[in-house]
Amino acid sequence: MTSPADIRPLVAHVVYRFDVGGLENGVVNLINRMPLDSYRHVVIALTEVTDFRYRICRDDVECIALAKPPGHALRIYPQLYRLFRQLQPTIVHSRNLAALEAQVPAWFAGVKVRVHGEHGRDVDDLDGSSRKYQWLRRCYRPFVTHYIALSRDLADYLTQRVGVPTAKVTQIYNGVDAGKFLPATHRKAIEGCPFTDPAHYLVGTVGRMQTVKDQTNLAKAFIRVLQKVPALKARLRLVLVGDGPLREQVIAMLTKAGVADLAWLPGGRSDVADILQGLDCFVLPSLAEGVSNTILEAMASGLPVIATEVGGNAELLEPGESGFLVPAADPESLANAILHYARSPDEGHAAGRHGRQLIERRFSLEAMVGRYQQLYDQLRQALNGAAGALPVQHSPQPPIND
Repeated sequence: MTSPADIRPLVAHVVYRFDVGGLENGVVNLINRMPLDSYRHVVIALTEVTDFRYRICRDDVECIALAKPPGHALRIYPQLYRLFRQLQPTIVHSRNLAALEAQVPAWFAGVKVRVHGEHGRDVDDLDGSSRKYQWLRRCYRPFVTHYIALSRDLADYLTQRVGVPTAKVTQIYNGVDAGKFLPATHRKAIEGCPFTDPAHYLVGTVGRMQTVKDQTNLAKAFIRVLQKVPALKARLRLVLVGDGPLREQVIAMLTKAGVADLAWLPGGRSDVADILQGLDCFVLPSLAEGVSNTILEAMASGLPVIATEVGGNAELLEPGESGFLVPAADPESLANAILHYARSPDEGHAAGRHGRQLIERRFSLEAMVGRYQQLYDQLRQALNGAAGALPVQHSPQPPIND
């Protein structure tokens, strides 16, 4: 922990729950990679903090769980107010609608820089059309100093539907650890996976198995590929890594189709980098996304990526170059894309190489951390009258063809 005399400004990161997830992984990466002498950090979870906290490598970061019951956080406003008064953070940075209400007690506690990040769509508002959620965000808008959107799609949502002035929105893409997620010289065996034959072609995904991730769509597409080309039963294999409410449903679908022995569903795993090095093609069948960490990790691992055309996915891929975009909830289109790479693995290898180049040029973790630190610095300077309003950053990295 830090001493009371520590003069580094403190950033209080407020999340709903600090557990395994893309949003939370982004918080960890930001904390671990930001220079030690720049900012101190504290993580405040409105509900609970799990063992995920141990992914933070620094020993000066406290994680605080408030055990908020379901519903509005009004009853814990006094607790948040006292906590902010005690910690005296320079910046409060909340993330997604579930933590947005923390901005009110932060304002009451006198925190001058109050940042809110939009990381993805709400589970029951996948297209952003819910007037209720737009209205809720408008209600909290006066309490937020500045917004961060992880994609152009989310930035447009804030400015066009919520009515946030463009000068109060900065767009920053997620970054990926290109030193951890690396292409394999040849496909590696995944620990525990029964598909070890080099002749196999492994198509897979990684992520919590919940409705918004729509792994049932991938299972349907896999079944459809084998119906279209039965000969592929000899070598096409499906890997679905993750746990959640859809897992048993997917197993039942594969069993009914008679192809359960051609799929592997190990549940949740922490060795994602190793798993990606054991795949030939990565698929993200989501119904909604902000900016997908797993797409970036798969691209960094040199894999061709097939993703649904939702959220910020189109901002990450170059269709036809690093992978394919397909309509959401369309197993026929997804099946055709899988079939293309299964029949033409050399094209998949070329797409994977292109994706790796995009990561190195546009989506490095260092670039992401640098943009966050720059924004924090600018907001503090603006507070002291040293800088003016910040423009929206729709293109925070060089164009692809630079």
